[in-house]
Amino acid sequence: MRTTVEMPLWALLLLIAFAAVTFASHFLFPSVRWFFRKRMERLVARLNTRLARPIEPFKLARRYDMIQRLIYDPDVGRAIAIHAQAMGIPENVAFETARRYAREIVPSFSAWTYFRFGSRIARWLSQTLYDVRVMGEDSLRGLDRNATVVFVINHRSNMDYVLVTYLAARQGAISYAVGEWAHVWPLSRLVRAMGAYFIRRKSADDLYRMILARYIRMATDAGVTQAVFPEGGLSLTGQLGAPKLGILKYILDRGPVPKRDVIFVPVALNYDRVLEDRVLIRATQNGTRRFPARISVILRFVLRKLWLWMSGRHKRFGYAGVSFGKPLVLSDFHGELAQLAAEVMERIAHEVPVLPVPLVATVLLTADGPVPRDTLKARAKALIAGLGDLRTEFPDDTYDAALEDGLQVLTLRGLVQDGSDGIQVTKGQESVLSFYAASIKHLFRDCSK
Repeated sequence: MRTTVEMPLWALLLLIAFAAVTFASHFLFPSVRWFFRKRMERLVARLNTRLARPIEPFKLARRYDMIQRLIYDPDVGRAIAIHAQAMGIPENVAFETARRYAREIVPSFSAWTYFRFGSRIARWLSQTLYDVRVMGEDSLRGLDRNATVVFVINHRSNMDYVLVTYLAARQGAISYAVGEWAHVWPLSRLVRAMGAYFIRRKSADDLYRMILARYIRMATDAGVTQAVFPEGGLSLTGQLGAPKLGILKYILDRGPVPKRDVIFVPVALNYDRVLEDRVLIRATQNGTRRFPARISVILRFVLRKLWLWMSGRHKRFGYAGVSFGKPLVLSDFHGELAQLAAEVMERIAHEVPVLPVPLVATVLLTADGPVPRDTLKARAKALIAGLGDLRTEFPDDTYDAALEDGLQVLTLRGLVQDGSDGIQVTKGQESVLSFYAASIKHLFRDCSK
């Protein structure tokens, strides 16, 4: 027992390292996990007392458990067998492919990250960049607490995620479907912790689509509050796009006896300035949906705005308008999927906020030349008055103040010029003003019928 054993220093260090890992994995890590799990349970219990829709146990399940549940689902199992036969590969290889898809899709929700970090950052960022005006919040009251709520939103900007997260924080934790743009480190880790799930929008793989469909159906049956952008991507022209039926189909396709009702809440967004407007306009002109924006560009933009804010020189980008429309209860709707999508999009279109910049842009683009300031305001007021039943609440107590705000935003960006003859569009900037005017063009077209 007292025999001296000699060994190289590297072997001793390796032995100590293995011992430390064994101790940590068997004694330390379980205790740490238990400690943080208890803290999270207490946090969730406190949050659920003030949320309109408590956090569902489905969102709190361990990510590993959700992945296992998903890949061992009977429907997924059949899809794996079909995929293996079609590709001429062993089923165990197809199973590993399914596991990879599930790991890509399933989020790792963190209540602390969502409510203590994400929602606070979303509130600060929204209020720093915009004067946020909300309309139709009464639509969120009295919703069936046992039903699954799906916010159906028009997609104007990547800021949409931030704005809706901020505004719906009192309702509960929203699960988003995000595309490939967020599938980069470290953004992907934060997005997963916020409860979002990744989707490949153009995937033709039947196995992938089955796994995605099963995950969405599980989340819907579990009552997870979701947010869907039916247009499938950012609007390149500023207009509302035609709905794509993929995710809506997965939500509706829940078997003969659904566990819960589904309530679709239309949400219409509009901005006095879309952060990506020139990128989107350039994509329209090039005839492609490829956006050359990089993380480094976004980071520089955020840091610059932060510096301006800290130095007291920051100016908001104008208004951001959010309007909640009349909810559509699935059990009360008797129609096909395409009819449901069309109805929801029509309700969104009806609620699009009429903000100062789109309104001023509409007046200037229909003018033959420079428009005196008083004449411009009078024409804008006439357009608002002409909306009748389609009118969306204007985001200010007085039209004059709001229109002045819109003119200031356009002037600071160099999109309009204020000369002795009046205000006119700066040469070469017509496409930018058309992008904003297009967001409310349908309202005037509808009221003229």
